[in-house]
Amino acid sequence: MIKQLNRNQLLQIAASSNISETCPECSSLSCPGWVSVPGYFDLSKMKVLGTLVDENAPECWDEYHPQGTHLWSENAPISIQHHPYNRSDVRECMGCKRKFLHYTEYGGYYLDQRIRELNIKLII
Repeated sequence: MIKQLNRNQLLQIAASSNISETCPECSSLSCPGWVSVPGYFDLSKMKVLGTLVDENAPECWDEYHPQGTHLWSENAPISIQHHPYNRSDVRECMGCKRKFLHYTEYGGYYLDQRIRELNIKLII
């Protein structure tokens, strides 16, 4: 069972992230905004620290963009009550301890693994 994380725990995890160091394990993931995980990237190089999914919360597919950002924006706020964060897990690179958000987009005919660096400055 994956540990459910709240906002305070997410902030603690984000504070411990090392986003300045280049790492051979995750350097191909330059993703300040959401991106599709490259097909060649091995997600098993990342440890799951917890999840932001709250099975008891009402479903919410709304996104939160008060400053005119959009899903793909590098400066889009991280609001754990809103999509896609409310469907995300928090992962850590086992090489450099950089933290990421990860979720699966379920399209009509495909699955798309998406990932974004966890930036403490964007958590609201």
